[in-house]
Amino acid sequence: MILPMTRSRVLSLALPVAQLRVLRFTSIWICCASALLLALATINVRAQQATPAAASTPATDSQIPAQTPSSTATPQPAQAPAAAPNRASQAEAPGSITEDELRRQLEGKDLFLRGGYLDNTLTFNEHGALIGHSPQGSYTLSGIRIDKVRLMKHKVELTGARYALHFLGALPSEDPTKAVDRVNVTPKKKEVRITIDRELVVRPKKEKEKGKPAASPAKPAPAAAAPVAAAPVPNSATHPAPGPAPNAEPTDAQEAQAEMAKAPEAERPADAKSVTTTLSPAHANQVLEEALGNVFAQGFDARMMATMPGFWKLYYDAVAAKADYQPADPNVLRQNMVDKKARLKSTFEPASNQFAQDYGVAGMSEYHVVVGADGKPSEIAVARPIGFGLDESAVDSIRKASFEPAVKDGKPVPVMLNMVVEFRIYSKRTAVESKPAPEQTSDAPLLPGPYSVQH
Repeated sequence: MILPMTRSRVLSLALPVAQLRVLRFTSIWICCASALLLALATINVRAQQATPAAASTPATDSQIPAQTPSSTATPQPAQAPAAAPNRASQAEAPGSITEDELRRQLEGKDLFLRGGYLDNTLTFNEHGALIGHSPQGSYTLSGIRIDKVRLMKHKVELTGARYALHFLGALPSEDPTKAVDRVNVTPKKKEVRITIDRELVVRPKKEKEKGKPAASPAKPAPAAAAPVAAAPVPNSATHPAPGPAPNAEPTDAQEAQAEMAKAPEAERPADAKSVTTTLSPAHANQVLEEALGNVFAQGFDARMMATMPGFWKLYYDAVAAKADYQPADPNVLRQNMVDKKARLKSTFEPASNQFAQDYGVAGMSEYHVVVGADGKPSEIAVARPIGFGLDESAVDSIRKASFEPAVKDGKPVPVMLNMVVEFRIYSKRTAVESKPAPEQTSDAPLLPGPYSVQH
Protein backbone atom coordinates (compact mmCIF):
# COMPACT_ATOMS: atom_id res chain seq x y z
CA MET A 1 0.00 0.00 0.00
CA ILE A 2 2.89 2.24 0.64
CA LEU A 3 4.37 2.01 -2.88
CA PRO A 4 1.27 3.03 -4.84
CA MET A 5 0.84 6.00 -2.66
CA THR A 6 4.37 7.23 -3.32
CA ARG A 7 4.04 6.90 -7.13
CA SER A 8 0.84 8.86 -7.25
CA ARG A 9 2.49 11.71 -5.32
CA VAL A 10 5.38 11.77 -7.76
CA LEU A 11 3.04 11.96 -10.71
CA SER A 12 1.08 14.75 -9.10
CA LEU A 13 4.28 16.76 -8.63
CA ALA A 14 5.53 16.19 -12.17
CA LEU A 15 2.31 17.47 -13.79
CA PRO A 16 2.76 21.12 -12.89
CA VAL A 17 6.29 21.15 -14.27
CA ALA A 18 5.09 20.08 -17.71
CA GLN A 19 2.38 22.69 -17.67
CA LEU A 20 4.89 25.37 -16.83
CA ARG A 21 6.96 24.44 -19.82
CA VAL A 22 3.98 24.71 -22.12
CA LEU A 23 3.05 28.09 -20.71
CA ARG A 24 6.61 29.33 -21.12
CA PHE A 25 6.69 28.32 -24.78
CA THR A 26 3.28 29.95 -25.39
CA SER A 27 4.40 33.21 -23.75
CA ILE A 28 7.56 33.35 -25.85
CA TRP A 29 5.58 32.79 -29.02
CA ILE A 30 3.06 35.53 -28.14
CA CYS A 31 5.86 38.01 -27.39
CA CYS A 32 7.57 37.30 -30.70
CA ALA A 33 4.32 37.71 -32.63
CA SER A 34 3.58 41.00 -30.87
CA ALA A 35 7.04 42.35 -31.62
CA LEU A 36 6.68 41.39 -35.26
CA LEU A 37 3.29 43.12 -35.55
CA LEU A 38 4.64 46.24 -33.84
CA ALA A 39 7.59 46.41 -36.25
CA LEU A 40 5.31 46.02 -39.27
CA ALA A 41 3.05 48.82 -37.99
CA THR A 42 6.01 51.15 -37.45
CA ILE A 43 7.31 50.53 -40.97
CA ASN A 44 3.87 51.27 -42.44
CA VAL A 45 3.54 54.58 -40.55
CA ARG A 46 6.99 55.73 -41.64
CA ALA A 47 6.19 54.90 -45.27
CA GLN A 48 3.00 56.96 -45.14
CA GLN A 49 4.82 59.97 -43.67
CA ALA A 50 7.54 59.82 -46.33
CA THR A 51 4.96 59.82 -49.19
CA PRO A 52 3.77 63.42 -50.25
CA ALA A 53 0.13 64.28 -49.91
CA ALA A 54 -0.22 64.91 -53.60
CA ALA A 55 0.91 61.35 -54.36
CA SER A 56 -2.27 59.95 -52.81
CA THR A 57 -4.39 61.91 -55.31
CA PRO A 58 -4.61 60.48 -58.79
CA ALA A 59 -2.95 62.79 -61.32
CA THR A 60 -5.13 64.26 -64.03
CA ASP A 61 -4.20 64.56 -67.68
CA SER A 62 -3.43 68.29 -67.30
CA GLN A 63 -1.11 67.64 -64.37
CA ILE A 64 0.94 64.83 -65.85
CA PRO A 65 2.95 66.90 -68.40
CA ALA A 66 3.91 69.42 -65.76
CA GLN A 67 5.29 66.67 -63.48
CA THR A 68 6.91 64.53 -66.15
CA PRO A 69 10.43 65.60 -67.08
CA SER A 70 10.12 64.17 -70.57
CA SER A 71 6.99 66.19 -71.38
CA THR A 72 7.02 68.03 -74.72
CA ALA A 73 4.86 70.97 -73.49
CA THR A 74 6.43 74.41 -74.04
CA PRO A 75 7.26 76.16 -70.75
CA GLN A 76 5.38 79.39 -70.05
CA PRO A 77 7.53 82.57 -70.04
CA ALA A 78 7.91 84.42 -66.76
CA GLN A 79 5.76 87.52 -66.37
CA ALA A 80 7.56 90.84 -66.70
CA PRO A 81 7.54 93.05 -63.60
CA ALA A 82 4.86 95.76 -63.57
CA ALA A 83 6.10 99.14 -64.73
CA ALA A 84 6.56 101.78 -62.07
CA PRO A 85 3.59 104.20 -61.99
CA ASN A 86 4.12 107.63 -63.50
CA ARG A 87 3.83 110.34 -60.87
CA ALA A 88 2.38 112.75 -63.40
CA SER A 89 -0.70 110.54 -63.81
CA GLN A 90 -1.16 109.75 -60.12
CA ALA A 91 -3.93 111.28 -58.10
CA GLU A 92 -3.22 113.94 -55.55
CA ALA A 93 -1.21 112.74 -52.58
CA PRO A 94 -3.14 112.21 -49.34
CA GLY A 95 -3.52 115.52 -47.53
CA SER A 96 -3.45 117.63 -50.71
CA ILE A 97 -6.11 120.25 -51.33
CA THR A 98 -8.94 119.08 -53.58
CA GLU A 99 -10.78 120.76 -56.41
CA ASP A 100 -14.03 120.65 -54.46
CA GLU A 101 -12.43 122.57 -51.59
CA LEU A 102 -11.25 125.27 -53.98
CA ARG A 103 -14.71 125.49 -55.51
CA ARG A 104 -16.30 126.06 -52.13
CA GLN A 105 -13.69 128.69 -51.35
CA LEU A 106 -13.77 130.66 -54.62
CA GLU A 107 -16.73 129.94 -56.88
CA GLY A 108 -19.51 132.51 -56.80
CA LYS A 109 -17.68 134.80 -54.34
CA ASP A 110 -17.37 138.58 -54.89
CA LEU A 111 -13.60 139.07 -54.82
CA PHE A 112 -11.20 141.89 -55.65
CA LEU A 113 -8.06 141.48 -57.70
CA ARG A 114 -5.14 142.90 -55.76
CA GLY A 115 -2.96 145.21 -57.82
CA GLY A 116 -5.82 146.39 -60.04
CA TYR A 117 -4.57 144.44 -63.07
CA LEU A 118 -6.74 145.14 -66.10
CA ASP A 119 -5.72 142.33 -68.47
CA ASN A 120 -8.21 139.51 -68.86
CA THR A 121 -5.45 136.88 -68.97
CA LEU A 122 -3.21 136.90 -65.91
CA THR A 123 -0.56 134.43 -64.77
CA PHE A 124 0.99 134.25 -61.31
CA ASN A 125 3.82 132.18 -59.90
CA GLU A 126 3.40 129.84 -56.94
CA HIS A 127 3.75 132.76 -54.48
CA GLY A 128 1.09 134.92 -56.17
CA ALA A 129 3.47 137.33 -57.95
CA LEU A 130 2.45 138.45 -61.44
CA ILE A 131 4.40 136.90 -64.30
CA GLY A 132 4.86 139.45 -67.07
CA HIS A 133 3.20 142.85 -67.22
CA SER A 134 -0.33 144.20 -67.12
CA PRO A 135 -1.81 147.71 -67.01
CA GLN A 136 -3.23 148.65 -63.61
CA GLY A 137 -6.31 150.66 -62.72
CA SER A 138 -8.70 151.51 -59.95
CA TYR A 139 -9.93 148.93 -57.49
CA THR A 140 -13.43 149.91 -58.69
CA LEU A 141 -12.57 148.08 -61.93
CA SER A 142 -11.02 145.06 -60.21
CA GLY A 143 -14.01 143.09 -59.01
CA ILE A 144 -13.77 139.38 -59.88
CA ARG A 145 -16.30 136.59 -59.67
CA ILE A 146 -14.96 133.07 -60.25
CA ASP A 147 -17.26 130.78 -62.23
CA LYS A 148 -15.04 127.73 -62.79
CA VAL A 149 -12.11 126.17 -60.93
CA ARG A 150 -9.77 123.61 -62.46
CA LEU A 151 -7.10 122.07 -60.23
CA MET A 152 -4.12 120.46 -61.96
CA LYS A 153 -0.90 119.02 -60.58
CA HIS A 154 1.25 121.96 -61.64
CA LYS A 155 -1.19 124.88 -61.50
CA VAL A 156 -4.68 126.14 -60.73
CA GLU A 157 -6.77 127.61 -63.53
CA LEU A 158 -9.62 130.00 -62.68
CA THR A 159 -12.10 131.49 -65.11
CA GLY A 160 -14.72 134.12 -64.42
CA ALA A 161 -15.78 137.69 -65.14
CA ARG A 162 -14.65 141.20 -64.21
CA TYR A 163 -16.98 143.54 -62.32
CA ALA A 164 -16.86 147.29 -61.88
CA LEU A 165 -18.32 149.29 -58.98
CA HIS A 166 -20.77 152.06 -59.81
CA PHE A 167 -21.60 154.28 -56.80
CA LEU A 168 -24.99 155.94 -56.69
CA GLY A 169 -24.09 159.10 -54.78
CA ALA A 170 -23.99 158.00 -51.14
CA LEU A 171 -22.32 160.21 -48.55
CA PRO A 172 -19.75 158.67 -46.18
CA SER A 173 -22.25 159.05 -43.33
CA GLU A 174 -24.62 156.76 -45.29
CA ASP A 175 -24.12 153.08 -46.01
CA PRO A 176 -22.18 152.95 -49.30
CA THR A 177 -22.71 149.21 -49.69
CA LYS A 178 -26.43 149.84 -50.29
CA ALA A 179 -25.78 152.49 -52.92
CA VAL A 180 -23.42 150.66 -55.26
CA ASP A 181 -23.88 148.33 -58.21
CA ARG A 182 -21.53 145.58 -59.34
CA VAL A 183 -21.61 145.68 -63.13
CA ASN A 184 -20.25 142.84 -65.25
CA VAL A 185 -17.85 144.52 -67.70
CA THR A 186 -16.56 141.37 -69.40
CA PRO A 187 -17.65 141.29 -73.06
CA LYS A 188 -19.89 138.46 -74.15
CA LYS A 189 -18.14 135.28 -75.22
CA LYS A 190 -15.09 136.52 -73.29
CA GLU A 191 -13.80 135.54 -69.89
CA VAL A 192 -11.14 136.42 -67.36
CA ARG A 193 -8.58 133.63 -67.11
CA ILE A 194 -6.22 133.49 -64.11
CA THR A 195 -3.61 130.78 -63.56
CA ILE A 196 -1.50 130.24 -60.43
CA ASP A 197 1.46 127.85 -60.36
CA ARG A 198 1.66 125.21 -57.62
CA GLU A 199 4.50 123.87 -55.54
CA LEU A 200 5.29 120.30 -56.65
CA VAL A 201 4.92 117.46 -54.13
CA VAL A 202 7.52 114.71 -54.67
CA ARG A 203 7.80 111.28 -53.13
CA PRO A 204 10.52 110.45 -50.60
CA LYS A 205 13.55 108.52 -51.84
CA LYS A 206 12.57 105.39 -49.91
CA GLU A 207 9.18 105.21 -51.63
CA LYS A 208 10.86 105.66 -55.01
CA GLU A 209 13.24 102.75 -54.32
CA LYS A 210 10.33 100.49 -53.33
CA GLY A 211 8.69 101.03 -56.71
CA LYS A 212 11.84 100.24 -58.70
CA PRO A 213 12.40 96.67 -60.03
CA ALA A 214 15.26 94.64 -58.58
CA ALA A 215 18.59 95.28 -60.23
CA SER A 216 19.92 92.49 -62.52
CA PRO A 217 23.10 90.74 -61.36
CA ALA A 218 26.32 92.08 -62.78
CA LYS A 219 27.90 90.13 -65.63
CA PRO A 220 31.07 88.23 -64.69
CA ALA A 221 34.32 89.64 -65.98
CA PRO A 222 36.00 87.75 -68.86
CA ALA A 223 38.48 85.08 -67.84
CA ALA A 224 41.43 86.53 -69.72
CA ALA A 225 41.57 90.31 -69.61
CA ALA A 226 44.32 92.26 -71.28
CA PRO A 227 46.38 94.38 -68.93
CA VAL A 228 45.38 98.03 -68.94
CA ALA A 229 47.98 100.70 -68.57
CA ALA A 230 47.55 103.01 -65.62
CA ALA A 231 45.90 106.30 -66.60
CA PRO A 232 47.93 109.42 -65.86
CA VAL A 233 46.79 111.50 -62.92
CA PRO A 234 45.12 114.70 -64.33
CA ASN A 235 46.62 118.00 -63.38
CA SER A 236 44.07 120.29 -61.73
CA ALA A 237 45.65 123.28 -63.42
CA THR A 238 45.12 121.95 -66.95
CA HIS A 239 42.22 119.53 -66.56
CA PRO A 240 38.81 120.47 -65.15
CA ALA A 241 37.39 118.54 -62.24
CA PRO A 242 35.37 115.51 -63.33
CA GLY A 243 31.63 116.01 -63.43
CA PRO A 244 29.06 113.87 -61.64
CA ALA A 245 29.00 110.21 -62.42
CA PRO A 246 26.74 109.37 -65.35
CA ASN A 247 24.74 106.97 -63.17
CA ALA A 248 24.32 109.43 -60.29
CA GLU A 249 20.74 109.65 -59.00
CA PRO A 250 19.04 112.91 -60.09
CA THR A 251 17.98 115.40 -57.47
CA ASP A 252 14.36 116.25 -56.68
CA ALA A 253 14.68 119.52 -58.57
CA GLN A 254 16.00 117.72 -61.66
CA GLU A 255 13.23 115.13 -61.50
CA ALA A 256 10.65 117.90 -61.09
CA GLN A 257 11.96 119.73 -64.15
CA ALA A 258 11.87 116.50 -66.18
CA GLU A 259 8.35 115.72 -64.99
CA MET A 260 7.05 119.18 -65.87
CA ALA A 261 8.67 118.92 -69.30
CA LYS A 262 6.80 115.65 -69.94
CA ALA A 263 3.43 117.11 -68.91
CA PRO A 264 1.06 118.34 -71.65
CA GLU A 265 1.67 121.93 -72.58
CA ALA A 266 -1.73 123.02 -71.28
CA GLU A 267 -0.88 121.63 -67.81
CA ARG A 268 2.66 122.96 -67.44
CA PRO A 269 3.37 125.78 -65.00
CA ALA A 270 3.91 129.24 -66.44
CA ASP A 271 7.29 129.69 -64.73
CA ALA A 272 8.75 126.21 -64.36
CA LYS A 273 12.14 127.53 -63.22
CA SER A 274 10.67 129.12 -60.10
CA VAL A 275 8.63 126.08 -59.03
CA THR A 276 9.87 124.56 -55.78
CA THR A 277 9.45 121.01 -54.52
CA THR A 278 8.34 119.64 -51.17
CA LEU A 279 7.71 116.27 -49.53
CA SER A 280 4.74 117.61 -47.56
CA PRO A 281 1.31 118.07 -49.16
CA ALA A 282 0.41 120.29 -46.20
CA HIS A 283 3.25 122.67 -47.08
CA ALA A 284 2.09 122.77 -50.72
CA ASN A 285 -1.42 123.61 -49.49
CA GLN A 286 -0.05 126.44 -47.37
CA VAL A 287 1.91 127.89 -50.30
CA LEU A 288 -1.19 127.77 -52.50
CA GLU A 289 -3.37 129.44 -49.83
CA GLU A 290 -0.81 132.24 -49.48
CA ALA A 291 -0.72 132.67 -53.26
CA LEU A 292 -4.52 132.94 -53.41
CA GLY A 293 -4.40 135.55 -50.65
CA ASN A 294 -1.79 137.52 -52.59
CA VAL A 295 -3.93 137.48 -55.75
CA PHE A 296 -7.44 138.00 -54.35
CA ALA A 297 -9.01 140.02 -51.55
CA GLN A 298 -12.34 139.08 -50.02
CA GLY A 299 -13.66 142.54 -49.26
CA PHE A 300 -11.75 145.54 -47.94
CA ASP A 301 -9.18 143.91 -45.71
CA ALA A 302 -6.23 145.72 -44.12
CA ARG A 303 -3.84 144.79 -46.93
CA MET A 304 -6.15 146.15 -49.59
CA MET A 305 -6.74 149.38 -47.70
CA ALA A 306 -2.98 149.84 -47.29
CA THR A 307 -2.50 149.81 -51.08
CA MET A 308 -5.31 152.27 -51.85
CA PRO A 309 -4.59 155.91 -52.75
CA GLY A 310 -4.91 158.47 -49.97
CA PHE A 311 -8.19 159.96 -51.22
CA TRP A 312 -9.86 156.53 -50.97
CA LYS A 313 -8.39 155.91 -47.49
CA LEU A 314 -9.85 159.18 -46.24
CA TYR A 315 -13.23 158.24 -47.69
CA TYR A 316 -13.31 154.83 -46.00
CA ASP A 317 -12.02 156.28 -42.73
CA ALA A 318 -15.06 158.56 -42.78
CA VAL A 319 -17.29 155.60 -43.68
CA ALA A 320 -15.95 153.63 -40.72
CA ALA A 321 -16.60 156.60 -38.43
CA LYS A 322 -20.00 157.26 -40.10
CA ALA A 323 -19.10 160.95 -40.29
CA ASP A 324 -18.07 163.53 -42.87
CA TYR A 325 -14.45 164.11 -43.73
CA GLN A 326 -12.40 166.40 -41.48
CA PRO A 327 -8.99 167.81 -42.58
CA ALA A 328 -5.96 166.51 -40.74
CA ASP A 329 -4.73 170.08 -40.12
CA PRO A 330 -7.04 171.83 -37.60
CA ASN A 331 -5.96 175.26 -38.95
CA VAL A 332 -7.78 174.66 -42.24
CA LEU A 333 -10.78 176.99 -42.44
CA ARG A 334 -14.14 176.68 -44.12
CA GLN A 335 -15.15 178.80 -47.06
CA ASN A 336 -17.69 180.70 -44.94
CA MET A 337 -14.99 181.62 -42.42
CA VAL A 338 -12.76 183.71 -44.73
CA ASP A 339 -13.01 187.20 -46.20
CA LYS A 340 -12.32 186.02 -49.74
CA LYS A 341 -13.10 182.49 -50.85
CA ALA A 342 -10.70 180.29 -52.79
CA ARG A 343 -11.65 179.79 -56.40
CA LEU A 344 -10.55 177.74 -59.35
CA LYS A 345 -8.56 179.74 -61.90
CA SER A 346 -8.21 177.06 -64.59
CA THR A 347 -10.90 174.99 -66.20
CA PHE A 348 -10.57 171.26 -66.62
CA GLU A 349 -12.61 168.34 -67.76
CA PRO A 350 -11.47 164.98 -66.38
CA ALA A 351 -11.12 162.26 -68.93
CA SER A 352 -13.51 159.35 -69.01
CA ASN A 353 -12.43 155.78 -69.81
CA GLN A 354 -13.55 153.05 -72.15
CA PHE A 355 -15.33 151.07 -69.44
CA ALA A 356 -17.49 154.07 -68.49
CA GLN A 357 -18.20 154.91 -72.12
CA ASP A 358 -19.13 151.35 -73.06
CA TYR A 359 -21.50 150.95 -70.11
CA GLY A 360 -22.98 154.44 -70.05
CA VAL A 361 -21.64 155.53 -66.67
CA ALA A 362 -22.03 159.32 -66.38
CA GLY A 363 -22.98 161.80 -63.71
CA MET A 364 -21.46 163.93 -60.98
CA SER A 365 -19.03 163.15 -58.18
CA GLU A 366 -17.91 165.35 -55.29
CA TYR A 367 -14.53 165.81 -53.60
CA HIS A 368 -13.15 167.68 -50.60
CA VAL A 369 -10.07 169.71 -51.53
CA VAL A 370 -7.73 171.50 -49.14
CA VAL A 371 -6.26 174.52 -50.95
CA GLY A 372 -3.14 175.81 -49.23
CA ALA A 373 -2.07 179.42 -48.77
CA ASP A 374 0.06 178.99 -51.90
CA GLY A 375 -2.99 178.14 -53.99
CA LYS A 376 -2.02 174.51 -54.51
CA PRO A 377 -4.26 171.57 -53.60
CA SER A 378 -2.81 169.38 -50.88
CA GLU A 379 -5.21 166.92 -49.26
CA ILE A 380 -8.04 165.47 -51.37
CA ALA A 381 -10.78 163.16 -50.14
CA VAL A 382 -13.69 161.55 -51.94
CA ALA A 383 -17.06 162.88 -50.79
CA ARG A 384 -19.47 161.22 -53.25
CA PRO A 385 -17.71 158.64 -55.46
CA ILE A 386 -18.89 157.55 -58.89
CA GLY A 387 -16.71 154.51 -59.45
CA PHE A 388 -15.74 152.83 -62.72
CA GLY A 389 -12.24 154.31 -62.38
CA LEU A 390 -13.55 157.87 -62.88
CA ASP A 391 -12.64 159.07 -59.38
CA GLU A 392 -8.95 158.52 -60.11
CA SER A 393 -9.30 160.65 -63.23
CA ALA A 394 -11.04 163.44 -61.29
CA VAL A 395 -8.43 163.53 -58.52
CA ASP A 396 -5.62 163.60 -61.07
CA SER A 397 -7.21 166.61 -62.78
CA ILE A 398 -7.69 168.40 -59.44
CA ARG A 399 -4.03 167.95 -58.57
CA LYS A 400 -3.03 169.61 -61.85
CA ALA A 401 -5.44 172.54 -61.47
CA SER A 402 -4.49 176.01 -60.18
CA PHE A 403 -6.46 177.91 -57.52
CA GLU A 404 -6.59 181.39 -56.11
CA PRO A 405 -6.09 181.02 -52.33
CA ALA A 406 -8.56 182.22 -49.75
CA VAL A 407 -7.82 185.43 -47.83
CA LYS A 408 -8.57 186.31 -44.21
CA ASP A 409 -7.44 189.52 -42.57
CA GLY A 410 -5.50 190.34 -45.70
CA LYS A 411 -3.45 187.14 -45.60
CA PRO A 412 -3.80 183.95 -47.66
CA VAL A 413 -4.99 181.07 -45.53
CA PRO A 414 -5.62 177.36 -46.17
CA VAL A 415 -9.22 176.49 -46.75
CA MET A 416 -11.31 173.45 -47.57
CA LEU A 417 -13.69 173.64 -50.49
CA ASN A 418 -16.00 171.15 -52.11
CA MET A 419 -15.65 170.44 -55.83
CA VAL A 420 -18.29 168.82 -58.00
CA VAL A 421 -17.03 167.07 -61.13
CA GLU A 422 -19.29 166.03 -64.00
CA PHE A 423 -18.66 163.11 -66.32
CA ARG A 424 -20.38 162.81 -69.66
CA ILE A 425 -20.87 160.24 -72.39
CA TYR A 426 -19.26 161.11 -75.70
CA SER A 427 -21.04 159.91 -78.81
CA LYS A 428 -19.36 159.28 -82.14
CA ARG A 429 -20.91 162.44 -83.56
CA THR A 430 -19.05 164.66 -81.08
CA ALA A 431 -15.64 163.13 -81.73
CA VAL A 432 -12.91 165.63 -82.54
CA GLU A 433 -11.88 163.85 -85.70
CA SER A 434 -14.80 162.31 -87.51
CA LYS A 435 -15.22 161.25 -91.08
CA PRO A 436 -18.53 160.81 -92.87
CA ALA A 437 -19.39 157.18 -93.22
CA PRO A 438 -22.48 155.23 -94.28
CA GLU A 439 -24.84 154.26 -91.53
CA GLN A 440 -24.12 150.89 -90.03
CA THR A 441 -26.38 148.84 -87.84
CA SER A 442 -24.84 146.99 -84.94
CA ASP A 443 -25.85 143.38 -84.37
CA ALA A 444 -24.67 143.49 -80.75
CA PRO A 445 -27.56 143.52 -78.26
CA LEU A 446 -27.94 146.54 -76.02
CA LEU A 447 -26.98 146.19 -72.38
CA PRO A 448 -29.88 146.03 -69.95
CA GLY A 449 -30.94 148.77 -67.56
CA PRO A 450 -29.20 152.09 -66.99
CA TYR A 451 -25.95 150.82 -68.55
CA SER A 452 -27.37 150.64 -72.09
CA VAL A 453 -26.08 153.37 -74.34
CA GLN A 454 -27.10 154.01 -77.90
CA HIS A 455 -24.33 155.60 -79.93
